[in-house]
Amino acid sequence: MYHFYLTLIIPSLIAFFVTVIATKSVISYMMDSGVTATDHNKKSRRTLPSSGGLAVAFGFAIGVFVYVFGGNFPSPLHPFYVPAASMQYLLATVLSVLLISLVGFIDDINVKKKMIRATDMMDTKKGLKQWHKPVLTLIGAIPLMVVNAGVSVVSIPFIGMVNFGVFYPLIILPLAVIFAANSFNLLGGFDGIATGTGLIASLALLVYGIFFGAYAGTLIAAVLFATLLAFFIFNVYPARVMPGDSFTYGVGAALVSAMVLGNMESFGIIIFMPWIVEFLLHLKRKFIVTDVGKRRSDGTFESPYGKKIYSWTHLIMNAKRCREWEVSLYMWLIEIGFVLLAFGLKALALL
Repeated sequence: MYHFYLTLIIPSLIAFFVTVIATKSVISYMMDSGVTATDHNKKSRRTLPSSGGLAVAFGFAIGVFVYVFGGNFPSPLHPFYVPAASMQYLLATVLSVLLISLVGFIDDINVKKKMIRATDMMDTKKGLKQWHKPVLTLIGAIPLMVVNAGVSVVSIPFIGMVNFGVFYPLIILPLAVIFAANSFNLLGGFDGIATGTGLIASLALLVYGIFFGAYAGTLIAAVLFATLLAFFIFNVYPARVMPGDSFTYGVGAALVSAMVLGNMESFGIIIFMPWIVEFLLHLKRKFIVTDVGKRRSDGTFESPYGKKIYSWTHLIMNAKRCREWEVSLYMWLIEIGFVLLAFGLKALALL
């Protein structure tokens, strides 16, 4: 087991520090380049650098590459650094995450000088058209499809084991990547809300993977957790950088890759339930929805649609008068609840 933990820790540590350095560089570069976003939740409506997800994608890629390097080149640690994951699966995952993060970046840089109406609110960011997003994120699924990633026999909650055969890599896998990337992109608008929920989900996959999953998925979850933890330092309230769609698309793709490569689909569906619900809520209004609330004079927020619920954030704001950091905190607690449910169901299955 020594080499198992060693090959998780080293790539994760390097991914953490690389992400910290990369985020600092992205903050400076994006601000100078005008790739910014308006922070609607602050009284001052301050402008922040956007597309911090590029730093996360870069840190994630470097972390995985460190593992690949350690498994292919001799070193003093080589007797303990025995590769246990498929190199082609790992490289396909990195390519997939980078491609989908690039789609998000293209969305992020469509910034206007004046405020325009976008996603049911006034903003400087126009972004891609709704139909562009699933079409372009399909490109990111291709690397995983061509290497036939994952196992076609999947355990589905309340149904059991189902063998999808060739339909798994050619149909189910790309649909899962498209859905995960786009649905993860729907829940945001508050400092640290997307980063924190993604951090919790990746930690859950890491813990599950160590005890029950395949090694490749566990490694992906470990490196992703490290990069998100590093970015969380800059994105938690009060945020110094906006994650942007380059973050949400890339993280969604990385999460589903960890589930697929770790054979953790049944567990992953449950911990991903907040985003599934968010997708269904946004669908009620044809995805023309803003998660951001209306700021009251006391610093708390009210839902922009009154008692109508089109997002988890609307539900939270209707349940309690919350400040910005509290909305994020309650969303993190909701995700923790689904994680505990997933582990509880796994424990019952083992009895």
